[in-house]
Amino acid sequence: MSSRRVVVTGLGVIAPGGVGREEFWNRIVDGKPAVRRITAFDPSPFRSQIAAEVDFDPAAAGLTPREIRRTDRFVQMALVCADEALADSGLDLETADRDRMGVSLGSAVGATITLEDEYVVASDHGRDWEVDHRHLRPFLYQALVPSSAASELAVRYGAHGPAAVVSTGCTSGIDAIGRAFQLIQDGEADIMITGAADAPISPITVACFDAIRATTPSNDDPEGASRPFDADRKGFVLGEGAAVLVVEELEHARRRGATIYCEVSGYAARANGFHMTGLRPDGHELAEAISAALGQARLDPEAIGYISAHGSGTKQNDRHETAAYKRALGEHARRVPISSIKSVVGHSLGAIGSIEMAACALVLKRGVVPPTANLATPDPECDLDYTPLVAREVRAGHVLSAGSGFGGFQSAMVFSGAA
Repeated sequence: MSSRRVVVTGLGVIAPGGVGREEFWNRIVDGKPAVRRITAFDPSPFRSQIAAEVDFDPAAAGLTPREIRRTDRFVQMALVCADEALADSGLDLETADRDRMGVSLGSAVGATITLEDEYVVASDHGRDWEVDHRHLRPFLYQALVPSSAASELAVRYGAHGPAAVVSTGCTSGIDAIGRAFQLIQDGEADIMITGAADAPISPITVACFDAIRATTPSNDDPEGASRPFDADRKGFVLGEGAAVLVVEELEHARRRGATIYCEVSGYAARANGFHMTGLRPDGHELAEAISAALGQARLDPEAIGYISAHGSGTKQNDRHETAAYKRALGEHARRVPISSIKSVVGHSLGAIGSIEMAACALVLKRGVVPPTANLATPDPECDLDYTPLVAREVRAGHVLSAGSGFGGFQSAMVFSGAA
C-alpha cells in the first residue's frame, strides 16, 4: 500500500440556499430546506414541479462574458467553486509546481441545459427532424464533450498534470475525489483540484424522472418535500450545485504550512450488476464498498463517528442503504449518527457526492452533525439514528460517506481528522 497520504486543504461550495461554503454550512446545520417551485422554466406540464435551485449569477461571481458564453452552467459553478477552494487552500499558483497539479471533476449529466436549449433552437421547438447547424452557438462542441469541464479548470489555473471528468451517475462526486486520491497516492500528482458539478434542472431531466416516478409530486409543500428515511416520503427532490476540494500529498501541504481540514483515508467503489435503476434490498454491494473503504483506511467499523448518507428519499434507496450499514458496520450501525443533507439541498445528481464530502470535511473541523430535515415519522424499516430535525454536536475522528447511482454504482469514502 502507498505511503503517500492525502489531505484536504481547501473547500469551495455552491449549493441551493447560498453561494459559498459558509452559507452552505449554515443552511445544512440549521436544517432549512432550500426547495421551491421551479423558476428556470414553466414546470406546470410536469408531475414534479419543485426543485432545489441555486441563485447563481456567473457575472456577479466574477466570470467574464467570454467565460459565460463559452461554458454551461455546471462548468460556471465549478469554476467559481474552484476559485473559492484555491483561495481557501492558500496555495500560491505562482510558486506551485503546476506540472504536479491536476484536475479530477465529476458530473452525471454535463451540459444538459446548453444541449437542450440548442436543440430547441436548431429544431424549431422539435418541429424539424433535420436541424440547421447555422442556428447553433459556436461553442456547442464544448457542451457536447463533458471533458471540457476539466480542461476549463486546467487552463484557468495552469494545471499540467492529469485532467479528466468522471461520470458515474450519482456517485460521480465521490468517484472524482477518489480518482484524485489515487493519483496522489500513486505519485502522479502532488495537488489535485477535484469535486463535481451538475446543473440538471431542465425540462428534459424533469420529464425523465417523471417518467419513472422517482421525483416527489409534493408540489404543494416544497420545503417539506425532501423526506429521507421518513414514512411519508414520496421521492427525491432534484437539485443543482457544485463543490470543489483541493487535495494534496500530506508532506507537500505541511511544507507550505497549509491548514488541513482532514485526511482522505479510504475509498472504494462497486457495481451491483443487477438493474439499471433497481437496488438489491440486502445492500450487499454498498456494504462491500463501505467495508473496502474502511479496510483501506485501516479502521474498524466502531471508529466511524458520523455517516453522511446517500439518503435520496426514495423508499428503495433508503431501505437498501439502511441494510448496507447494518451489513457493513454490524451493531455499530445502531450507535453512529447518520444524516442526509439532501433533505436540505436536494439531489444534484453527480455533484451531490462532492457536496456531501465537503460537508464531511466541515463536520470533522467543526464538531457538528447536520440533521436530516423533515424526518418526523421514521420508516420502521429505516431504524437507525438518522439525526432527525436538529443538528448535534459530535466530535467524530472519522466520517463515512456513501453513495448510490443509476447503473448500479455504489461508492464509499472515509475522511479522518487532520493528521
